[in-house]
Order: sequence, then structure tokens, then C-alpha cells
Amino acid sequence: MAARASWKGYLKLSLVSCPVKLFPATSASERITFNQLHKDTHNRINMKPVDPELGLVERSDLVKGYEYEDKQYVIIEESDLEAVRIESSHTLNIEAFVDEDAVDPIYQDAPYYLAPDGAMAEETFAVLREAMRQSGKLAIARLVMTSRERVVTIGARDKGMFVCTLRNPNEVRGTAEYFGSIPDAKPDKEMLELAEKLIEQKVTTFDPRNYEDRYEIALMAMIKEKLKGHKPIIAAAPERGNVINLMDALKASLGQSKPAAKSKSKVAPPAESAAKLSLKAAVEASKAVAKPAAKAAPKAATGSKKKA
Repeated sequence: MAARASWKGYLKLSLVSCPVKLFPATSASERITFNQLHKDTHNRINMKPVDPELGLVERSDLVKGYEYEDKQYVIIEESDLEAVRIESSHTLNIEAFVDEDAVDPIYQDAPYYLAPDGAMAEETFAVLREAMRQSGKLAIARLVMTSRERVVTIGARDKGMFVCTLRNPNEVRGTAEYFGSIPDAKPDKEMLELAEKLIEQKVTTFDPRNYEDRYEIALMAMIKEKLKGHKPIIAAAPERGNVINLMDALKASLGQSKPAAKSKSKVAPPAESAAKLSLKAAVEASKAVAKPAAKAAPKAATGSKKKA
């Protein structure tokens, strides 16, 4: 079954235009959802509109209203919405271009794919796509979706284009309320270097396939067991243990076989804080874990084995 376009119109740059169609780039259909049922009949509950004075009402009797004051509404008719149609209702008019990394991720909202609508549009579409790809630019445009105008970015992706709707600036909260109380102090240089080394040990190439939703997987396993008539096996939460300091936590996460060092009553030298000492120890522990792996090969030739 062919995918259904969310929007159809024209992609326009100056005097150049071509028909295009827009498709959602993501889907939530695979997510596990639950229906509300009556506890005795197991019949699915229907959500029906209720008026506080009239009780149940027909959906055909519902109208749109905008609350301009508390419990005071102005009624909006479909003809009112039609009257505010603008050019972007049917046109993706490119207004400007920006660098690919110029758009703050906090403004990015919903992703879409943009494809040419018909063979006649393919050549023009390809020229615009490759021009953006080679220049490393994103187009800024507007379109109307679900009765509201959205500012979007457009960029090259594979053989098509990638469109991302942007949040309105008044929808994005400022940082002062949340970060204002954080002290504006520079971290200790040595501690910063230790932290950077720990980060380097975790650097990898991002692959979304390596980060499946483990809760969804466990939830589906439980549902399958219920369908078989079995009592679901509840996985025990991992024990937190009595972590004394950062060193113990790092040893546990690195899978080091040696038992955690017992805490001693020695006082840390005044020149270095406990946090700095912990970071130093963490880096040394990481190096110690890496060394035995390099020596494992020659020892294996003599027949001796060591457990990791």
C-alpha cells in the first residue's frame, strides 16, 4: 500500500518551482498502547462528549472556540479559518538559506520526508536537492499544516529531502529559570583533564540500533507470557549496593574482578579534593583494566588461563 502524503503543494525558490508531497518521517504505530476496558465486561470504553448542562451530546453539535478570558469564548467557524488562508497553504516558499548547524536543536520539532510529486517534477527537485547538499545549506520555508503555519527547514537526504518543523520562539522556555542558580565557576583544570580522559574511553559511533527500548521489549515479553496463560516473570531491579565513593562505582561499571577497596580513615591531602582524587583513581583503574587484555595472548600460548 502506497504511503499517504500529509501535504501536497509546490516547492518554490524564486521563479523555480516543482510539485512535491510531504510524508511523516517517523511512526509511533509500533509502540505498545493500552485500551481502557470495564473491569467486569472487558468491553472497550467509548469516550463521548459531555456538556455539563445537557449531558451527552452529538459530535456534530461541537464547534471550535477560543478562550479569550476565563470561561469566555469566541466561536470560530470553518469559514473564518478559510478566510485566513495564505500562500504557504499550498506552497513551500523558500525564504532563506542557513548553514546546516545553524539551527538550535531545541527548536526542531517534527520530521518529514519531501519527495517530488510526479515524473515532471523530478529534474527540478534533483537540482534543488543537490545544490543544497553541495553548499551545505538548509532552506528556511513556511507551510500551513493542520490549520496553522509552520516554519520549517529543508535539507538534502539520500535521494529526497528532509523537512523539520520548527517550534515557535514563544514555545521555547528560557534557561535562566533553570540554570540561573548554578554557580558560574570554572572547574579545576586537572579535574577537567581527568574527566575528558574518562569521556575519551566511552567515545563510539552512534548507531540507534544499539539503543533499543528495553522497557518496550520487557513489556512485550510480559504480554506474550500472559497470552500463553503463564504468570509473568518479574525481573528483579539491579541492586544498588553500598557505593562509598566514585572509585567503587567506576570499578563496578568497568567490570573489574577485584573487590572494591575498603574505605580508610586517611584524610585527603589539602591540595586535592576528594572529587579530584576519585577522578584520578578512576583513570588509573581504567588503565589497569586495559593492560591485562594486552598480555592475554602470550599467556594463552603456554596453556595457562586467567579469568577476566
